[in-house]
Amino acid sequence: MTAQAHVASFNAAVLSGDFTAFAQGFAPDAVMTFVGPPVGPYTGRDAIAAAYAAQPPDDTMEIVSVRTEGEAEAIAFRWSRGGTGTMRIRRRAGLIAELAVVFD
Repeated sequence: MTAQAHVASFNAAVLSGDFTAFAQGFAPDAVMTFVGPPVGPYTGRDAIAAAYAAQPPDDTMEIVSVRTEGEAEAIAFRWSRGGTGTMRIRRRAGLIAELAVVFD
């Protein structure tokens, strides 16, 4: 899954309110962390899906830039309502193994 596909899947989930398909893009043992807000970390696809179900985001995002950092991608983004951040994604076998989100 590319950065663009990840963001498109996220945005579709935000608009539909259903994060089921989005969560399938994570490996069964994936880890998702956030820097800034007091949430997470979440370990495992099921925990990540439960987190999105409990507190679904309500804002879509747009990619500003993507760069490769070793085995990971660093994706700068901006929210549709304002604000920016960066996601760092490491994949394994086509699924997200690690996702770290930093809000500016």
